[in-house]
Amino acid sequence: MTEAFPEDKDLPLREDIRLLGRLLGDTLRAQEGEATFELVERIRVSAIRFHRDEDSGARQELAAILDSLSRDQTQTVVRAFSYFSHLANIAEDQHHIRRSRAHLIAGSPPHAGSLAHALARARAAGCDAAQLYGFFDDASIVPVLTAHPTEVQRKSTLNGQRAIAHLLHRRDNSRLTPDEQESLDEGLRRAVLALWQTRMLRTTRLMVLDEVANGLSYYDYTFLRELPRLYCWLEDHLAAADGGRPASELPGFLQLGSWMGGDRDGNPFVTAPVTRAALRLQSARALRFHLDEIHALGAELSLAEGLVSVSDALQSLADSSPDTAAARSDEPYRRALTGIYARLAATARKLDGLEPERHPVGDSAPYANCGEFAADLEVIHRSLVANGSQLLARGRLRTLRRAARVFGFHLAALDLRQNSEVHERVVGELLEAASPGTNYREHDEAGRVELLLREISSTRPLASSHLAYSDETRGELEIFRTAADAHRAYGAQAVQNYIISKTDGVSDLLEVALLLKECGLLLPQSRELAVNIVPLFETIPDLRNCPRVMDEVLSLPAYRRLVASRGDLQEVMLGYSDSNKDGGFLTSGWELYRAEIALVEVFARHGVKLRLFHGRGGSVGRGGGPSYQAILAQPGGAVQGRLRLTEQGEVIASKYSNPEVGRRNLEILASAVLEATLLAAPDPAPRPEYLEAMAMLSQSAYRAYRGLVYETEGFERYFWESTVIAEIAHLNIGSRPASRKKTTAIEDLRAIPWVFSWAQCRLMLPGWYGFGTAVREFLAVHPEGLEVLQRMHHEWGFFRTLLSNMDMVLAKTDLAIAARYAELVTDPALRAAIFPRLKAEWQATIDALLAISGQQCLLEDNPLLARSIRNRFPYLDPLNHLQIELIRRLRAGNEDERVKRAIHLTINGIAAGLRNSG
Repeated sequence: MTEAFPEDKDLPLREDIRLLGRLLGDTLRAQEGEATFELVERIRVSAIRFHRDEDSGARQELAAILDSLSRDQTQTVVRAFSYFSHLANIAEDQHHIRRSRAHLIAGSPPHAGSLAHALARARAAGCDAAQLYGFFDDASIVPVLTAHPTEVQRKSTLNGQRAIAHLLHRRDNSRLTPDEQESLDEGLRRAVLALWQTRMLRTTRLMVLDEVANGLSYYDYTFLRELPRLYCWLEDHLAAADGGRPASELPGFLQLGSWMGGDRDGNPFVTAPVTRAALRLQSARALRFHLDEIHALGAELSLAEGLVSVSDALQSLADSSPDTAAARSDEPYRRALTGIYARLAATARKLDGLEPERHPVGDSAPYANCGEFAADLEVIHRSLVANGSQLLARGRLRTLRRAARVFGFHLAALDLRQNSEVHERVVGELLEAASPGTNYREHDEAGRVELLLREISSTRPLASSHLAYSDETRGELEIFRTAADAHRAYGAQAVQNYIISKTDGVSDLLEVALLLKECGLLLPQSRELAVNIVPLFETIPDLRNCPRVMDEVLSLPAYRRLVASRGDLQEVMLGYSDSNKDGGFLTSGWELYRAEIALVEVFARHGVKLRLFHGRGGSVGRGGGPSYQAILAQPGGAVQGRLRLTEQGEVIASKYSNPEVGRRNLEILASAVLEATLLAAPDPAPRPEYLEAMAMLSQSAYRAYRGLVYETEGFERYFWESTVIAEIAHLNIGSRPASRKKTTAIEDLRAIPWVFSWAQCRLMLPGWYGFGTAVREFLAVHPEGLEVLQRMHHEWGFFRTLLSNMDMVLAKTDLAIAARYAELVTDPALRAAIFPRLKAEWQATIDALLAISGQQCLLEDNPLLARSIRNRFPYLDPLNHLQIELIRRLRAGNEDERVKRAIHLTINGIAAGLRNSG
C-alpha cells in the first residue's frame, strides 16, 4: 500500500467540493456580475493562503479587501462563503455515504458502530442467541428530539440542500446515459441557483408549533421508513446467525421521543393549547403515513380468489369492508385493505380532524386504538404466510406492521417538562386554597414530604372548579389534564415521561405525583402511576446531591409502590449543559460520571432498574461528541440496555436529514447500548488511583473555571462585548428566550447561547478551559503523574473520550481570530486582564493534551475530522472578519437593517462551517 492510497479515497470528495464550488461561482457570476465573482474569488484565494500557509501578507491583503466592502457587497460575500460551507458539508456527508457503501460492497468487516459489528463482537465474546434475544427483550433506547436555538438554518434552505445531496447521490450511484447526465448536471445547477435565491434568514421568530413542524420533517426524511427497515434487518440477521430459523419479531426496543411542544421550562409559549396542537400534529403525521402505506399495499396485493386461498379471518375482514366495487369482488386482500383504509380515515378524522387525500370507499367505524389497527394487519400477514405468500408478507406489509407498533397513532412519546419552582408555587396555592393556613412553602423539606404523602394517598381531589386560581396554576393544571386526554385519545405511549428541571429534593418528585393524581394519571387506591416521574439534576451541586435524593425517595414505601407499578423502573435525567456552564468541562464530565456510579449503587440496593436520560447538546461544551464512544465510556452498570438521550439543535439535521446517515446514527445508538450492556466490565468504577487522580484534576479545573467566569471582576462584561451573544439573542432561531431572566448575568443565561457565542468567536471556551491548569497542578504534586495520566488515557474509556472530545474542540479554535473579537471589548484594561489568561490556558491545555495522548499535533488520531477542517475552515475566516467589523459598526450606533441582517448571515455561515456549535 502506498502512502498516496488514502488520498485516492478522498479524490471523489475533492471533486465534489470543486464541482459544487464551481457551480456556486457560476451562479454568483450570472446573478451578481463578473466583478462580484472576481471579488469573492480574490477573498477565497487570500483566505486559503492565510489559513493553510500562514501567509501574513495574505492576511493583510484579506483584511484590506474585507474592510473596503460596501454594505451590499458585504451581504453578498457573506452569503457566498456561507453557502460554500453548506455545500462543503453536503459533499462531506455524501462522501461518508460513498465510503460506507464501498465498504459494504467490498465485503469488508463491519465498521465499529454498526449493529453487525456489535453482534459479531457479542458472539465472539460467547453470547448465544438466547442472550442476544434477551437483550432486545429488555432494552429501551430512545433518542429524544428537542427544539433549541442552535439550528440556525431555515427549513427552506435545508430542503434545498437535501435536493443537492439527492442529485449528488444519483450521480454517484447510477450509470447514466449522456442525456441523463446532462439532465442531472442541469438539475444541480438549478438546485444551486434556487438555494442562492432562497432567503437564508427567518424574518420572524419561530413559534413553538413551527419547531414541531420542523421536527416532524425528519420522520418523513428518515424515521418512518428507516426505523422499520432497521428492525427487519436485525430480525433477519439474528435468525440467520441462529441456524437460519424463521425470523422472530423483536419487541419495540428502539423508539423515538420529543420535547417539541411539551417543554415548558422557561418557555412561556408552551401552553396547554400548544401541547394539544403538537400531539395532533404528531398523530396526523403517523396516520397520514399509515394511510399512504395501506393505499400502496392495496395496489400491490392484487391476489385473486381461485389463485390463492385466504384464512377465515382474512375473509371476514374482507367481508366487513364497505368496498362494494365489482372490480374488486374477487380480490379479498384489496377489499380487506380498503376496509382498513376506511377505518383509518375515520380514526384520523376523529382524533385530529384530518381528511385523507384519498377518500375512503365508504364509511366505517374508527379504530379504538392502534392495537386494533395492528391486529388487522396481523390478519393479513397470517393469511399470506399460511397460504404460500410469505414472500409478499416480507415486503411493504412487514415494514408497515413494524411502523404500526413503533409509531402507533401518536408517532413519538411527547415528554412534558417544567421547573420545580413552578410546581412548588402551584402545589402551595392549591393546598392553601383547599385548607387556608397550610403555608406549604414555609415548611422544611421533611414537613413538605409528610404533607405531600398524605395528599397523594387521599382519594379526594385537591383542585376545585369552584375556586379561583392564578393564571400560572390554571395553566399548569390544564397541561396535566392535556396529558390525561392524550392517554385517552392516543394511548399511554403518547405521554410517558414528566421531567422535573432543577430537582434538588424529594418534595420535587412528590409535587409532580400530586399533580398527576389531580388529573387521574396517579390512582391512589390502586397505587398505580401512568407516567414516569423523571428528576433532572443539572448543576454541579445537584449532581453531587442526586444519589442522596434518589435514595431518600426510593426509601419511601408510598413512592416505591408507584415505581413498582411502572415495572420497577425509575428514570433519572442528567444535565450536561448547565453543569458545564456551572463548573466547566472537566468538572461537569467528572461529576456526571461520579453521579452515575453512585446511582447504580443506590438503585441496586433498592432493587429498582435505572434508566439514565442524558441531556446532551450538539457541542462538546454541552455534552456532545460522538455518541458511540460516549455510551461505551459510561461506568459499568449505568446502561444495562436502557438509555435515553437528547438530540438537539443542528445535530438533528446533520444526523437525520439523510436516510442513509440517519439509519447509521440509529444503529450507532443501538450497537453502543448493546456493547455497553453485554460486553462492558460489570464494575461501575475503574482503579481507585484513577478516581483519585480524576478528583484532583476536577478540583483544580473547577477552581480555574469558576475563578475566571464567576469570580473575575468584569468577566460578564467581557463576555457580552467580545462575543455575539447580544446579537444571537435577537436572531430568530428558536421560540425560547436566550436568558431565563431579564438580566445579563451568566448565571441566568441559558447554556445553549453561552456555548454558541464562544463557538462563533472561535474560542470554544466551555469545551476545554481549566484542563491545562488542572494538569499543571497535578504534576506539581505528583512528579510521576504524567505516566499515570497516560495510563488513564490508555486504559480508561471515560478519560480517553473526555480528551478526544477536547481534542476536537481545540482543533476548531483559532486564537488569532479570537484575539480580534477581544478587541471589541471597549475597556483596554479589562481586555488586557482577561485575554492573556485565556491564551495561556489554551496553550497549557493543548500542551497537556498532547503530552497525555502521545499525539504530535491535534487530531493526529482523527484524520477524517482533520481533513474536514482543512477543507472548510479557510472559508470561515472571512466570515469571522466580517462579523467583527459588522458588530463594531452596529455597536457604534449604525442601526441599518442591512448591517443587522449581515451579522445574522455571518452567524449562520460560521455555524454551518463549525457544524456542531451549540
